[in-house]
Amino acid sequence: MNKLEEVKKILLEKKASLVVFYKDGQIKEYYQNRIKDIQDILKGNKTALQDAIVADKVIGKVAASVLVVAGVKEIYADLISSYAIDVLEKNNVRYEYREKVDYIINQAKTGMCPMESKYKDENDINKIYSEMLN
Repeated sequence: MNKLEEVKKILLEKKASLVVFYKDGQIKEYYQNRIKDIQDILKGNKTALQDAIVADKVIGKVAASVLVVAGVKEIYADLISSYAIDVLEKNNVRYEYREKVDYIINQAKTGMCPMESKYKDENDINKIYSEMLN
């Protein structure tokens, strides 16, 4: 089993929100909603996700942008938006997914996620990264 398959299996079996295979070989599970886990990891250490392999429940444009700038090399998403795929492809980050949607829906299921809506037309992923970590 390759590393991406390993984090994907843990994500699905343990119902984690995020699983990270760090470059030092450690695998950690996280359970917060939205982009909070990624923010906490990077606020603690800006280089923590360099060369990491990540499995996440939901990857929208904001999460994809932050992960790309952070240096993640591979991503699995249970659910991914077209906006996220665009970011990953433009930055040559390998990805797999179970389900693709046009956009991430908000918690009330009434429309687009506020973060996806705010940044859908933003081309500067470094700006997104900076705003998410400040």
